[in-house]
Amino acid sequence: MGSDKPVLSRYFGHIRPECSNASHARGRWFEPSRAHLQNRNRSVRGAITRICLVIRRILGGMERAEAEAIYDAGRGVCVRFILDLAARVEQVEERLRRLEEQARQDSRTSSRPPSSDPPKSRAQRRAEARAKAKELMRSGGAGRKAGGQSGHSGAGRELRPEDQIDEIVDHYPDACGGCGREFPCQERQPKRRFGRHQVCELPPISVIWTEHRTHQLRCRGCRARTSARLPKEIGACAFGPRLQAAVVTLTARHRVSRRGISELARDLFGVTLSTGSADAICQRASEALAGPHLQLQDWILDQGSVHVDETGWRTSGEGRALWTATTQGAAFFQIAAHCNRAQFNALIGPYPGIVVSDRWNGYSHLDPHQRQVCWSHLQRDFRRHADGLGEQKTFGEAGVPLANQVFTAWRAYQHEHHDRQRLQAEIAPLQTDLRKLLEDASPKSRRTRWHRQFANNLLKVWPALWTFTTIDGVEPTNNPAERALRGPVIHRKLSLGTQSDNGERFAERALSAAVTCRMQHRSFYTYLSELLATHTRGDPFPALTC
Repeated sequence: MGSDKPVLSRYFGHIRPECSNASHARGRWFEPSRAHLQNRNRSVRGAITRICLVIRRILGGMERAEAEAIYDAGRGVCVRFILDLAARVEQVEERLRRLEEQARQDSRTSSRPPSSDPPKSRAQRRAEARAKAKELMRSGGAGRKAGGQSGHSGAGRELRPEDQIDEIVDHYPDACGGCGREFPCQERQPKRRFGRHQVCELPPISVIWTEHRTHQLRCRGCRARTSARLPKEIGACAFGPRLQAAVVTLTARHRVSRRGISELARDLFGVTLSTGSADAICQRASEALAGPHLQLQDWILDQGSVHVDETGWRTSGEGRALWTATTQGAAFFQIAAHCNRAQFNALIGPYPGIVVSDRWNGYSHLDPHQRQVCWSHLQRDFRRHADGLGEQKTFGEAGVPLANQVFTAWRAYQHEHHDRQRLQAEIAPLQTDLRKLLEDASPKSRRTRWHRQFANNLLKVWPALWTFTTIDGVEPTNNPAERALRGPVIHRKLSLGTQSDNGERFAERALSAAVTCRMQHRSFYTYLSELLATHTRGDPFPALTC
């Protein structure tokens, strides 16, 4: 199916014009005899019949008599039939090519997650292990063992200072290890040198039950009765801010269901909490998070660059889109009805900074000079083309090492020299090579029909490929947005989305706060405790941004 020969010649390449003598074979004209014409007609009729019979193998539903009837109908009918057959075979080839390309796709060459990759056979696993072993031997790591390597930074647990210890227990030996003499109590005294071993433990978990009683008093003057009111910090809720914060943390950060929260509250805290009460706590937290959520969006859009991405969402079984605008220290989420350019404009508005994204058509209206496209997506697309055939394979195999060298230069800039001029000097020859590769693949040709659109798309956004080399704070990938969406995607798969508009508002606000706190290495539980307490009192809310 991948050959460049005409379709029918692959089936009938053995048919040649009849040559009765050497002069005809050398191309000189001769007068054909009657026997020669009869032989030629029989040969042509047989060829046409075989052409028609191919239909039975490809399209089905034709007998030999029908094929001979087509030939007998005349030359024009035969030509039209053959052209129609060639067009239909080409359609079948195109469909087969697409199906084969889809079958070759995996997490390395498409947007599919690694969990969707098919399981590998034993032979494939062994082949990959041998390839990794050879690579280690070439890099001088033949004796490398599994686990932490010599010289790497450890992750040990440091001993706490004495003033942070709640209880100190001294242990003394009972008898001498040499002669066996028992040590009397007066000898068991602390010395200047001793071993230290610290153990952390949870205290018995229990909630504090507080009953607030509101009394009535009668005035001696007017004899009117007046009832006491609960303080503002108590509110009308039956649960305190820390318990509510624990419920929301389990839901938004750790993706525990409402029923799971009810069971955990009973097992850990001894509190009877219905699923309706758990959902009411989440809605109360959603109201408290409304202000910080809007403030977070404004803060992110005030930054010099923002990473934008989108993924699917479900509300009551209907399709929605989950959008994110992410920076290095915060992530904002918004659930919208559609995934289109209008929703993107509603998310960021007239943003003056650099937008880092993939090459989805919804971002095509952005100025290439105010944009950075994701090089991880480019690397993946080059790998996909490298799995193709013919010119497409050559194009992909030439693009993959160029993308790898771009990442090598960027990592050296990040972790070694931090010299932007050196980064630009290392990227310049890669720009030249990539430009030539794309321009060679851009003309409309049968050889470039599978990768021409990809090449033209990169040429169209050419300045957006290199923004990271000139502007500080801009990365060549959209990894911050991809990482920010990872948790919400797992949340969607476990919970099957949301069931109402109020559920959408809670999801986008709670997920924004949870992911932002994780990026800032803050305690989401502590932040929620402070927020719910201030919201109950009516005080200004604590900000999510630094």
